[in-house]
Amino acid sequence: MKISIIGAGSWGLAIHSIISQNISSLNLNLFISNRTIKDFHNFINFEEAVKSDVLILAISAQHLESWLKTYVKQKLPKTKILIACKGIDKNNNKFMSEICEQYFKSKNIAYLSGPSFASEVIEKKPTALVINSKKKKLYNEFSSLFDCHFIKTYYSKDIIGAEIAGSYKNVLAIASGICQGANLGKNAQAALIARGLVEMSRFGKFYGAKNKTFLDLSGAGDLFLTASSELSRNFRVGLYIGQGMLLNDILKELNEVAEGVDTTYSLFNLSSKNNIYTPIVSEVKQILEGKDINLSLKKLIS
Repeated sequence: MKISIIGAGSWGLAIHSIISQNISSLNLNLFISNRTIKDFHNFINFEEAVKSDVLILAISAQHLESWLKTYVKQKLPKTKILIACKGIDKNNNKFMSEICEQYFKSKNIAYLSGPSFASEVIEKKPTALVINSKKKKLYNEFSSLFDCHFIKTYYSKDIIGAEIAGSYKNVLAIASGICQGANLGKNAQAALIARGLVEMSRFGKFYGAKNKTFLDLSGAGDLFLTASSELSRNFRVGLYIGQGMLLNDILKELNEVAEGVDTTYSLFNLSSKNNIYTPIVSEVKQILEGKDINLSLKKLIS
């Protein structure tokens, strides 16, 4: 079996650190999409990577479709895909699974979710993950790759629910960071996270997601993690906005991808199109565009 991880960001490296413990006898490759680690073990190019039996996609959600268009020239019916990026394409408001289904069989696509900071995974700290797929057989195949003493995997069929939760929590993390940065207090922060979970569930219901997903690891678990720690890039974006910094300056200083910024606009567009009530997303969008935080707070609690 030949496995390739596409993407050398923090999450791609974290996944590599797990899987390399289990398949040392197999051909594991990590493709460096935005930088070069010349001495990295089994480094290969794009053309070789797409010939793999398994592709684990850990690149930015905003670059996924362009990568597939460039390097996957025809539909690959036998390749197994694990989507490890979270977000919605801002150019067409598509979920990651929608994009991947143009290039791979839907029955061969799984989605990785759950509360997990890459840095803690690399440090081998206990972590629970959810592998979402239409068939449990595919879950079993991917689960075996993550079989190690500090990782516990769970199965779910609710792919769209996991995708919505994984995208939405990044926007809510920005909002939570704003609360902390503006010193609005823990009461406001707790209320925001709780109402955000309700809003996320309401959005998911429109797309047929299961309510259970939003109360479990992929939903509440990932939200509580991301919306409460400075280890989260999206939380830090909100934190700095709350402290008065400008968004462009924050993104330059961060020097990492904060998917929640682009996802805010995608969720706003989808909710507007489908008439879904999403007040927190609407206010985060306006704050990103320069609206006064106090005016947003007043609107949210009135």
